Amino acid sequence: MRLMEAVLELIWTGSYGSTTIDQICEKAAVKKGSFYYFFDSKADLAIAALDDAWSRRRPELDSLFSPTVPPLERLRRYCEYGIELQASLKKKCGSVLGCPLHTLGSEICTQEIDLRDRVQSILEQKRKYLESAIRDAHAAGLINAPDAVGKARMLDAYYQGLLAEARIKNSLEVLKDAVQGTYDLLGATSPRTQAA
Repeated sequence: MRLMEAVLELIWTGSYGSTTIDQICEKAAVKKGSFYYFFDSKADLAIAALDDAWSRRRPELDSLFSPTVPPLERLRRYCEYGIELQASLKKKCGSVLGCPLHTLGSEICTQEIDLRDRVQSILEQKRKYLESAIRDAHAAGLINAPDAVGKARMLDAYYQGLLAEARIKNSLEVLKDAVQGTYDLLGATSPRTQAA
């Protein structure tokens, strides 16, 4: 468990390429021999760590995207959850870190095929949450989005663009309009209008 936490933190706050097995072992306070007892490579450890992190993240997403929550409210809560997460990370480590999956995936996509495939699989599972909210919002007549898959891909690209820009600028300000942008992209009644 310590190895998995260490590799994710080092990759997310730095990069996959610059993170060495020695650094991982030092951060986890584990001997190098123990590393190789459980894992053949840094990529194998990263895959196991991603799977573990995803299994812990899913209940949070299940709650945010519960069918008992109105569909547009699910999307608003998802944006706010992401902003709060980035704010807590910035407070902890001094930087806006963006999405660990996209950060890692874009770095290793031509080098570590098994790791890339795992990142892609998790991203596809994550996008299903957006699809369900969009599909339900369309069915309720709140938006016109008969292609929930395509709309979810567009919305995910918007979110990831904001997170990448926030990471580059090291600024949470970039994320402040995420909810409004989501509603605008979906052609939904603005949350600002609803509150008025």
